[in-house]
Amino acid sequence: MTTDTDTTAAKPKKTPQQKALSLIKTILIYGLMFAVIYTAINWWRQPVMPANPQLQLTDYQGQSIDLAAMSHKQPTLVYFWGTWCPICTYTSPTIDKLAASDSYPVVTVAIKSGSNQRLAEYMQQNNFDFTTINDEEGEIFADWQGQVTPSYVILKEGEMAQGLTGIQPLWSLKLRLWLSSVF
Repeated sequence: MTTDTDTTAAKPKKTPQQKALSLIKTILIYGLMFAVIYTAINWWRQPVMPANPQLQLTDYQGQSIDLAAMSHKQPTLVYFWGTWCPICTYTSPTIDKLAASDSYPVVTVAIKSGSNQRLAEYMQQNNFDFTTINDEEGEIFADWQGQVTPSYVILKEGEMAQGLTGIQPLWSLKLRLWLSSVF
């Protein structure tokens, strides 16, 4: 009489190389799935350039900003954020570094972040020196159909070249700006 264990062949053991290859394959598959899903969500949530955008604005210190003119010289990053946004506490220092590098123009839009004085205090407390437009009522962000903060727009020649959201490392922003200047 035979039992089930007698008729079933024992599975061969995987070698360490096979285990490593299997692990790498799994990581690559999940990484690719993540990248596809992240890209799709980012595309869906990105700001949308209005038909007639207001590109001549005034920063919280009273200085005139002409985004169209800036973006004709070289791609310009527009960063939508808020003092109340927890993710922005991580992304704003990166934006400050990018703005300080003078590689590309950077203009930020602080959404519903209080009065000009309150925004100035926040900027000073955090040692931020980037150009900031105070969107007290959130009208500018709403005009761009913004859904989440932080959001980013790269303008080239007065038109939106790219839009993205979420945490973006400095190298990614520089790469995107460079690509916009080349293509």
